[in-house]
Amino acid sequence: MTISNPTLSRRHLLAAAPATALLAACGGGGLGEESFKADPASGQVIDHSAWNSLLGEYVSEGPQGVNLVAYARLKAEAADRLAAYIAAMEAVTIEAFGPDEQFAYWVNLYNAATVSVIIANLPLESIRDIGVLGAGPWRDKAVTVAGRDLTLDNIEHDILRATWKDVRIHYAVNCASFGCPNLAREAYTGARLEPMLEAAARAYVNHPRGFGGEPGRVVASSIYDWYRADWGSVEAVLDHARKYAEGPSAKLLEGADAIAAYDYNWSLNAA
Repeated sequence: MTISNPTLSRRHLLAAAPATALLAACGGGGLGEESFKADPASGQVIDHSAWNSLLGEYVSEGPQGVNLVAYARLKAEAADRLAAYIAAMEAVTIEAFGPDEQFAYWVNLYNAATVSVIIANLPLESIRDIGVLGAGPWRDKAVTVAGRDLTLDNIEHDILRATWKDVRIHYAVNCASFGCPNLAREAYTGARLEPMLEAAARAYVNHPRGFGGEPGRVVASSIYDWYRADWGSVEAVLDHARKYAEGPSAKLLEGADAIAAYDYNWSLNAA
């Protein structure tokens, strides 16, 4: 069965109106009691080595400090390896694992499924070229886990956001766009979850696509607008950013009490 998702994805907020109504609707998860349970006592570990190898081979840092993906080369050389990894993840009995292993699993599966849908639709200038009127692939069936057909939106909103309520999720999942936080060059693991999330948050906050502008006029990624409710308020977003800000970014955010504008670049993060 396919699990319906009433949550508006960040991508659909751009295409419909009125924006205020859409922002109000953006929130909770749609799986309810059907959501996946964790086994806190489990010490089992999920093997993400195949995904780790693909990331190491096909993701590289670009000249502007954004990780870029060699989608065309991956499609030509390793599409079968990517498909095999996704199939292996679909076969995992996910409820037998602990929370950190599950968190890493869902992030990796989301990112691998996104790369899969990109290479299946090449050539592309943007992930939003998939679907009708910029709808993108987020509400299409992406994977099947434990007999349940899941969309990318299900994984991000109904599982990750709804279960963990950790704003750093937004730095871990990658929507194949230049404006998105980096696709990590290594697979997430339960053992390294915390340092990887912290590094991802710090990298994005300190890059102009996270926070830019000039002192007195802060321009932030639209992620902080679309998902402001995850932080609670603009003030909470700024406090969060100051926790990670260094150097020029720290100076930019020092004393800031408002965000003047939001921006997001939907260009494909292709090498």
